[in-house]
Parts: sequence; structure tokens; C-alpha cells
Amino acid sequence: MNSDPYQGSLGTRPVDPAHAVDVDRLAAFMRGHVDDFHGTPEVEQFKGGQSNPTFLVRAGGRRYVLRRKPPGVLLPSAHAVEREYRIMSALAETGVPVARTHALCEDPAVLGAPFYIMQHVEGRIFWDPALPGFAPRERAAMYDEMNRVIAALHGVDYGALGLDDYGKAGNYLERQVARWTRQYRASETAHIKAVENLIHWLPQHIPQAGETRIVHGDFRIDNLIFHPVEPRIVAVLDWELSTLGDPLADFAYHCMSWRLAPPLSRGLAGLALGELGIPDEAACLAAYCRRTGRKGVAARDWEFYMVFNMFRLVGILQGVAKRAELGNASSLEAVATGRRARPLAEQAWQMAQQVGGR
Repeated sequence: MNSDPYQGSLGTRPVDPAHAVDVDRLAAFMRGHVDDFHGTPEVEQFKGGQSNPTFLVRAGGRRYVLRRKPPGVLLPSAHAVEREYRIMSALAETGVPVARTHALCEDPAVLGAPFYIMQHVEGRIFWDPALPGFAPRERAAMYDEMNRVIAALHGVDYGALGLDDYGKAGNYLERQVARWTRQYRASETAHIKAVENLIHWLPQHIPQAGETRIVHGDFRIDNLIFHPVEPRIVAVLDWELSTLGDPLADFAYHCMSWRLAPPLSRGLAGLALGELGIPDEAACLAAYCRRTGRKGVAARDWEFYMVFNMFRLVGILQGVAKRAELGNASSLEAVATGRRARPLAEQAWQMAQQVGGR
């Protein structure tokens, strides 16, 4: 994502030539598949985003969002806009705030790649988890809201939504470690010793399997839209990595902000959290456990989840670096973002060594 701590809407720019949208074909599709659509689309590209190019579409006095797979050679199982569309459509009637979906197009002949159209949600997006410019009580309320929403997601009965086949139950961490090892190998651009150490360490330290829930996969502050004036989340964005899996792994990914330090990453490490009104990592975990009815999490297991998620993020960043090398990255900051993989892997390996063996 964009490293600028911009606060507000995402902001747009002219469409990158590599991501050009055929407006005539888009208009024909929307007339046939989006209720009450009329007018001639005007398209701009949202700033930020390292994965699926996302566009603002204006037509007939209304605004829509178009999200499409990037062009070119893609990594296996990546950029799953079809899954994003399915999960958001399923969650629309739950307590999890999502944008309303309008239409999915799986025919690449229309715009060159599968895409979907969803509601444009008004609100605020924050890049900096320290939330500069807010009072401590406002920050506290926003962090409590993030905790509430991810706990609500993990409380959803996926079977009742017809999502039994949205992922596999059981052995989630084993499969994820294997998956992100493959993803890393598929996008490897340089040898990183810390990554090699993690690839060996992770399978040997997997905690006992827990329950299966819907997991978002990338639940962080810049993937959330807050109400324009209230500390309330009105939409959770970027469901590309969602699946059925271990909710603690998903929550630990959200908690990585407490381990990441600026300026290398947008994180909270080293900040005076008490003065800012932001709960510390332990308080955040305790609140989540209260909301989900857990008695707690063993310290060794929690550290594994953190190491695993840093490794997973390394895989994501490496994919960004590879797309930048291939010339089909969706963000102007892709090269700089990809360079974060090595120091993050080294931090994760240091944490793993502190956990030790069994």
C-alpha cells in the first residue's frame, strides 16, 4: 500500500496505461448487469494498492468502484477477485460491514481480465495506525471498533451463508506455511537467508489446530473505511486473501502493527501508546478474547502466529517486488514496498529464535 500517511478517501489519479479500461465495453456491461445504471462512465484509478487495480467509475450522477485482476503473468491463486465478490456478497446481511456488490464479470474478453463492480462507500481511510491529529479518546474508540469488527467476522456462521466450500477445514497453518513458501519461491528475486531459515523453522513449530472461521487475511487499518465523522467502520475492503482458517492467525496479522516500527513500516512499535490512547498488544488481544469467548492464548503459540504472519507478509511483499520487476504492479510505490521483504524476514527470524524449539 501507499506509504504516505494520507488520511481521507483513497484519492485518485489518471488511469495507468498498463491498466487501461475500455469505457465502451464497460458501459455495455454495466447497462446489462447493474441495476438502474445509465450514463457514460468516467474512470479514474485509485492511488495505493499493490494487488488488484481499483478504479472509481462515475456515471449518471452515481459513483461505483471497479476492481480488476492486473494484466500479465500472475502468481498461482493470486488476485482472486471472484472470491472477493463472493465473500462480500455473502456477508452483506451480517454484522460485518462490507460494500454492496453489483456485478461480477469472469469473461476476460470484456476488460482484459475478470473484474467486479461494487458500491462506492463514503468515509475515511487512514494510512498511519498512530492516527495523527486525533485525541486519545478518539483513537481508543477507533481501535476498539477495529477489535469489534474482526471479532464479529470470526463469529459469523459460514455454513449458514453457504460458504462451507470457501476453504478447507483443518490443517490451516500447515497449508498456509506451504502455500506462502510456494508463493515466495514463485516470486523470489534474491536469496534471503532469513527466509530460508523461516521456511525450515515454521513447519516444526505449528501449534495445535484450533477452530475454523472466516478469516479476512489482510485486516489492517488501511483496508477499513470509517464513517465520515464517527469512530465506526462502514466497510472492510480487500477480501482477496479471505478463506476459511484459524481466526487467531487472522487476528495476529492484525496485531502485527504493534511489532512493526516506522519508518520502515507503518507500525506502532516504539510509540508512547498510553499517551496516544492506543491499547497495547496485550490489551488488544485480551479484548478480542473477551469478545470471542476465549480464555486466552498460550504465549508460545501467540509468538508463532506472529512469526508466521511476518513470513506471510514477506511472501506478499516479495510478490509485489516480482510484479514490479515484470512491470505489472498496480502501485507506483511497488518497488519500494518490495524492498521491505528482507528486513521484515530478518525481524521474523529474530523472533523465531527467541521462541526456540520444542
